[in-house]
Amino acid sequence: MVTKPSETRFDALLPPDMALACEAAGSTKAGRDILALIILGLLAGAFIALGAIFMTVVVTGAGDLPWGVGRLLAGLVFSLGLILVIVGGAELFTGDSLMIVACASRRITLAALLRAWSLVYVGNIIGAIGTAALVYLSGQHGFNDGAVGKTALSIASSKASLETVPLFFLAVLCNVLVCLAVWMSFGARSITDKIVVIVPPIAAFVAAGFEHSIANLYFLPYALAIKAWAGADFWTAIGQDATAYAGLTISSAMHNIVVATVGNLVGGSLMVGAVYWFVYLRRRD
Repeated sequence: MVTKPSETRFDALLPPDMALACEAAGSTKAGRDILALIILGLLAGAFIALGAIFMTVVVTGAGDLPWGVGRLLAGLVFSLGLILVIVGGAELFTGDSLMIVACASRRITLAALLRAWSLVYVGNIIGAIGTAALVYLSGQHGFNDGAVGKTALSIASSKASLETVPLFFLAVLCNVLVCLAVWMSFGARSITDKIVVIVPPIAAFVAAGFEHSIANLYFLPYALAIKAWAGADFWTAIGQDATAYAGLTISSAMHNIVVATVGNLVGGSLMVGAVYWFVYLRRRD
């Protein structure tokens, strides 16, 4: 049963109330003006990129750890990105898949939903790629005798090599976990609550090797910049040359991002948002 507005609760919201909070949030997001959505999207793209930077640096040289432990560590530090998005109030395309709840309840129109998704996605692109440019210009790829840059190239190369079908389902599964993190944050009563519910699902998707389109808008352009413009000293330091990453191209990066975007949208909107709407909101008076 949905909690009545007059009731006061000091514990976390229950799932039916979380559904109402999600619906209201979707309506609010859709009502924002163009500039606000793009700027908040830019911030979210940058925040996710910051989590990706943190992950890249931390896992560099962590090869001696057991494989699963290293991936868990990567996931734990990457969760910084979504923490910044949720606590900081930015707009992330993957999390905004849950706006489907407001659309299904007819609180917003399909046109308003598509408008919000499009503007937020544009902002995410600017924020993620802009951050990649700043990090490249900072020379971070040369840290630890080029080991950080080599890690970035390895991460991006593995993403660029994924075929369409597995990539799609890795993206579906990714955004199921991302949207579950966002969904649970609707029940939080404090910043601490939000952080606690965000970290496990995000750590899980990274550890499992799932694909996040907005994170990849940082990983892939950053690695492409290293491949294209890093100096001879960098390649000498890592004992390789650019031909070692021949599969990492603009075309393969675009393939990854497009397929991952579609998969993320399916996973978040249909497998999380639509399911919870069907259970909790379809039969309201």
